[in-house]
Amino acid sequence: MKLALVTDAWFPQTNGVVRTLASTVRCLQEEGVDVRVLSPQDFRTVPCPTYPEIRLALFARRRLASQLSAYDPDAVHIATEGPLGLAARRWCRVRGQAFTTAYHTQFPEYLRARAPIPLSLGYAWMRWFHGAARRTLVATPSMQRLLEGHGFRNISRWSRGVDADQFRPRDKGLLPWPRPLWLYFGRVAVEKGIHDFLSLDLPGTRVVIGDGPSRPALQAEFPEVRFLGFKHGEDLARHVAACDVFVFPSRTDTFGLVLLEAMACGLPVAAYPVTGPLDVVVDGVTGCLDEDLGAAARRCLALDPARCREHALQYSWEACTRQFLAALAVVQAGPAGLQEATSHG
Repeated sequence: MKLALVTDAWFPQTNGVVRTLASTVRCLQEEGVDVRVLSPQDFRTVPCPTYPEIRLALFARRRLASQLSAYDPDAVHIATEGPLGLAARRWCRVRGQAFTTAYHTQFPEYLRARAPIPLSLGYAWMRWFHGAARRTLVATPSMQRLLEGHGFRNISRWSRGVDADQFRPRDKGLLPWPRPLWLYFGRVAVEKGIHDFLSLDLPGTRVVIGDGPSRPALQAEFPEVRFLGFKHGEDLARHVAACDVFVFPSRTDTFGLVLLEAMACGLPVAAYPVTGPLDVVVDGVTGCLDEDLGAAARRCLALDPARCREHALQYSWEACTRQFLAALAVVQAGPAGLQEATSHG
């Protein structure tokens, strides 16, 4: 099978969407799938407003159409709703090519966090974008229920995995600061709720790994916090494993790949009881979910790190890729396959 994977999020970006797509591409190729990734790397780009590390493709429609036509894929997956996603959607609609999409990011909530844009308007646009897809892939049952409540249809599950060889328990002596070490890692941006974490009155040291548009202001407001910037690969895994509790203050994530990576390192997770953590964290076993985030963080200190890793090991990229391929098979089977998959949830 020849698969065209169209994404506005790709290297050198550092985020959960890119890690998910890269891991899936690797597993698909191991399964013998011919994958062509069409990303901003193939186009002239400009920095995204308020997110300069994200590059948006310019004048994408004709060039992307030419690339897709030359490749002549058996299946098209549109991973993002940006300029390339829009161009690929149009190409598929014009040709009558069935395609799948994925709902990686709660853009209506992200937009509302940055501007007074009603959620209803954001969801109307997202329904339009994804409504033309044969299947829209979501990571969790909670996310599926939320989207169905907003009128989305033809939803399939596509979970997430973790590289448990890289993310594993390690020496706690890497970081010299007073313990407990409370960690946040991910984008440093307003929609991630990181201010909630940094405002907590906790003993020990708060550590932030990552970067983003909110970092300068937060670093000035919280000078006692250790901001380490981006970490990658083994260096990231060593720093995560050196901490004691992962605090995840986001209310807008569709999954939170970092939840699995932290638990695989033996870190319990403190989070709000919202979409993402509700499906990934076992409350009282691998983390604590509470509207009082500080109370959740303190309770995590009593949890067993071994149970956290044991839970994370249930998630593999190979299993996720099988789910992805199953969704593509439904699309290729045509309307009869779609009707059968829908009747089975």
